[in-house]
Amino acid sequence: MELILKQDVENLGFKDDIVTVKNGYGRNFLIPQGQAIMATASAKKVLAETLKQRAFKEKKIVEEATKIADALKALEIKIASKVGSGDKLFGSVNNMDLADALQKEGHTIERKYINVIGGTVKRTGKYDAVIRLHRDVTVDLPFEVIAEA
Repeated sequence: MELILKQDVENLGFKDDIVTVKNGYGRNFLIPQGQAIMATASAKKVLAETLKQRAFKEKKIVEEATKIADALKALEIKIASKVGSGDKLFGSVNNMDLADALQKEGHTIERKYINVIGGTVKRTGKYDAVIRLHRDVTVDLPFEVIAEA
């Protein structure tokens, strides 16, 4: 079953992508949730026209995302956390903590666009995260988890 996504769907595609899914997933989940529509010939023509009109605006958005990406690459993020015996943390550090650290640096990024490689961090040390600013622009952001003084 071919569908046109009306919004970003995790592990499937981005808004306005044409994707092929199993019939039950499309008919019972994506379409009723309002996340997709059937990819009929007329819907594909409308999508092509929309994408053509959006191309110019998209160029500006990609340029802005690239500027933000360059600014993020220059940052040195250190997240302080309470530490138990050795280098083990009380609790963990995840994408929400990284979003808060970026907020303090002056960059507002939603936590759903931040992916900490390896999931949650449970020890002090250096780690990496991937931030998706746009479907074409992603940033690898190194950060360090340190012991709270």
